[in-house]
Amino acid sequence: MSVTQKPFGVDLIGRQMTLYTMTNKAGASVSVLDFGAHIVSIQMPDRAGRLADVCLGYDTLEEYDQKPSYLGATVGRYGNRIGKSRFTLNGQEYTLFPNNGRNSLHGGREGFDKKWWRGQVLEAENEDAVIFTYVAHDGEEGYPGKMHVQVTFALDDECRLSIRYLAQSDKDTVINLTNHAYFNLNGQGNILDHTLQVYADCVTDVDEELIPTGEFLPVDGTPLDLRAPARIGSGVDRRAECRLIDGVDGYDVNYVLQGEGLKKAAVLHSEESGRTMSVFTTEPGIQVYTGQGLNTDGHQGAHYGPYAGVALETQHFPDSPNHPSFPTTTLKAGDTYQSTTVYAFSAE
Repeated sequence: MSVTQKPFGVDLIGRQMTLYTMTNKAGASVSVLDFGAHIVSIQMPDRAGRLADVCLGYDTLEEYDQKPSYLGATVGRYGNRIGKSRFTLNGQEYTLFPNNGRNSLHGGREGFDKKWWRGQVLEAENEDAVIFTYVAHDGEEGYPGKMHVQVTFALDDECRLSIRYLAQSDKDTVINLTNHAYFNLNGQGNILDHTLQVYADCVTDVDEELIPTGEFLPVDGTPLDLRAPARIGSGVDRRAECRLIDGVDGYDVNYVLQGEGLKKAAVLHSEESGRTMSVFTTEPGIQVYTGQGLNTDGHQGAHYGPYAGVALETQHFPDSPNHPSFPTTTLKAGDTYQSTTVYAFSAE
């Protein structure tokens, strides 16, 4: 195991950004950036041992700063949507910045993906880690509480990428952290021929603005049913059978996961490359987004169009602060928020 560091541009106030790369004994690597705590690259071997980047990303700091597609970003203080950009906590209403129609998405106008995180390297025999820390001020983007946040990215010799989140606030607040990596297990092309399995019997129903209604929809008998591995393109082709898929030309759906603790949430596989990625998480939900809205140029000028990658965002449910029946996203003052997600890669 080893960790290297290299400069990755200078921000508008003169701070040097740093790219950290963790490499294991198999030659697999994960590169993370202190600006926005982004995953920039994930190099993983295929069935023949050939490395390819299975994570969409950019080559420059300016692209991460200026392009709005959240490639590999740590998103917060609240990942996903909050309806009508407001919520009530302890009897007080808080107003957020509407950056998704009238709703707030992924933290608002300038979420955690646009912040500089202080990086620290921790090397060990079987796992290397980069620990990023950030302090969000009270009232930032409308959220209450000064919040200390820590995100740890760790790679081990078994090609497992672990993301561990910790946070504390000096006031009661809400929090929902996730990473917005887009995966393509072929390293190029689209993900329509990938198979995806999600361990969920139902999804959260949403309105036309993708805000939960509070109801749960069983997946049985619909293209949303991914309890057995299914080709992503087949579900997209059946869009007319499902309002949630048809409305956005693909998947942009929160699945309600089965089980407690650190559990298997999803399995993504490419027969072409032989790569498989299994997702484990302590979170109650996972947002499956098939990237139909992508339209940007990324690594080495590659164009990322619709379905170039699939995001598997482990999370609490969208708009939870406005739905008391959902698992709570309230973080009490002085309590510790903890969340873990593992992306485990293999090839055969």
